[in-house]
Amino acid sequence: MADISPPRRNIPDKLYFRIGEVTAITDLAAYVLRFWESEFPDINPKRTESGQRLYRKSDIEIILLIKHLLYDKKFTIQGAKQYLRGINRDKKKPPPSNDAIKEIENELRVIKNLLND
Repeated sequence: MADISPPRRNIPDKLYFRIGEVTAITDLAAYVLRFWESEFPDINPKRTESGQRLYRKSDIEIILLIKHLLYDKKFTIQGAKQYLRGINRDKKKPPPSNDAIKEIENELRVIKNLLND
């Protein structure tokens, strides 16, 4: 899947952000963030006992990616959902087994020997 990275933003290094801080970092209105929460399950802020949202840095990174997909790349909401599902599917792939790695190493040795001859 092609990498569509949003422009880099300097997100402060802290555990949780209130919705006002997130609106300042992302340049999005609070109602947009609340709507996107209902559309994108990857945005999942914690809630305080009083119900206030607390976003993690990973939530903000996802929000910035969604903003980039929708506003800059002109994806539809459905298209952005599909893109995010593809990213999540790629993240869940298990690493190659030791046998697979050894097989690749052997094939590379054969290629190297062919090139050296």
